[in-house]
Amino acid sequence: MARPCGPAPLLGEAPAAGGAEPVERGVRARGDDDPYVRRELRARGEPVQQGRTGFVGAFVEGVDEEHDPLVRRVGQQHLRGTDQREVGEDRRLHTACEFRFDGERYRFPYGELTDSHHFVYPQPLLVTDLVREYADVRGGQIRFGVRDVRVHDIDTDRPSVSYSCPETGEHRVVHCDFVAGCDGARGVTRASLPPKRVRVARHDYGIGWLALLAGAPPSADCVLFGCHAKGFAGQMPRSPEVTRYYLQCPPGDDPENWPHERVWAELQERLGASGVPPLTEGRLIEKRVLDMHDYVVEPMVSGRLFLAGDAAHLIAPIAAKGLNLALHDAFLLGDALVAHLTVGDDSGLGGYAQACLRRVWDYQEFSQWLSEVYHGTAAGDPFRAGTTLARLRRLFTSPAAAAAFAEQYLGTAARY
Repeated sequence: MARPCGPAPLLGEAPAAGGAEPVERGVRARGDDDPYVRRELRARGEPVQQGRTGFVGAFVEGVDEEHDPLVRRVGQQHLRGTDQREVGEDRRLHTACEFRFDGERYRFPYGELTDSHHFVYPQPLLVTDLVREYADVRGGQIRFGVRDVRVHDIDTDRPSVSYSCPETGEHRVVHCDFVAGCDGARGVTRASLPPKRVRVARHDYGIGWLALLAGAPPSADCVLFGCHAKGFAGQMPRSPEVTRYYLQCPPGDDPENWPHERVWAELQERLGASGVPPLTEGRLIEKRVLDMHDYVVEPMVSGRLFLAGDAAHLIAPIAAKGLNLALHDAFLLGDALVAHLTVGDDSGLGGYAQACLRRVWDYQEFSQWLSEVYHGTAAGDPFRAGTTLARLRRLFTSPAAAAAFAEQYLGTAARY
C-alpha cells in the first residue's frame, strides 16, 4: 500500500533521530495538518543495552528553547529529576575531572577554564525520554516494530521508504521529499548508499576496554582517568549506587578472563594514588569488551538521503564524543529541513555534510590524541611512555595547554 508523506521520514531510534521534532514543527508552521514525520523503530519496550553512558557537552546544554525545544526540555527534566524515573542517576553538572599518574592525583577544573560544564545522560535513557516526549506528550507519529525496511529512489525528487507493518504484515510505502538515516552502523540507510560514491575511512586502535558496571558508589565526585604502566583505567559515576568502570585489555578479550577479584585488583592498582582511599568495591553487574575503532562515511549525503549519527560516523568512547556528535547532526539537519520547508532556504541542506564533518574530524583527531595520553604509558615502549607523561604534566603546568584541552574536552570551540 502506498501512503503519502511529507518531507522526511526518520529511520532509527538513535539520539540522531532527535531531529524529528524540529522537522515536524517546521511542517506545522508551513500550515500542514498531517503528521509528516515518522520514525521506523524496533518494537517499543524492547530492551536496549544500558552500558552506553552519554556525556552531554556544553554545546548541547546551550541549545535554546527556540532551536530545539524537545531536546532542551528532556535535558532539563533529566537534570531536575522530573522525568518520572524512580532509579537514581548522576544528574549533577560536571565541572572537573581527575587524572592519576606517577602515583599522584591531579584535578583538572575545566569548568573554571571554560565557564562551561557537561552532564551524564545514559544513551538508552535519552532515547526513551525523547520517544516519550515526542510521541506521548506531543502526539508525534512513530511506527514501532517495523520490519523489512528499504529505502528507494534517493536520487529522485520523490524518494520513498517501504516496510512491513508488524501487526498485519502489510507492505507499506511512504513517499517523501527527503530521508533521514539515523539507524546506526548496521542500518538500512547506510547500506542504501551507492557503493561507488562512498568512502569509509577507518581506524583501529588495537586496544580493547573491559566495560564494567559495578553495584558500588563512585569513589570520587568526578570522572577519573588512570594512566598506568599496566594499562588505562577509568571511573564514570552513574548514580549514587552504581559506577561505570573501564579497564584497558587486549582487543577481543573474553570478559570471563576477568573474574571479580582480578577486576578489582587491577582497578585498585591503576586508579591508586598517594593520599586517596581505596576504591569502594561491589558486585559486577555487567562485563563486556569494547574494541576501540573509528570510522567516517563520506559523503554523509547522497541525493535526498541524509545520514546522521552512527550511520555516518563512529568514534571510540575514548573521548566520550559519540552522543554529542549525533545530537549535533540532528540539530543541523532539523534546522536545515525547517528552513527548506518554511522559507525555501536550501543553504542548510547544501552545507549539512561539510558542517557536520568538520566537527567529526576534529573530534576524531582529539580522540587519537587522548588515546595516546590514556594508553601510551602501557605501550611497552619507554619513549612513548616518556612523551605521554610529558603531555600529562604539561596539562598541569601550562595554562595554554590546559585551556586547549578544556576546549576540546567540552567542545566549546567557536567554530570547527
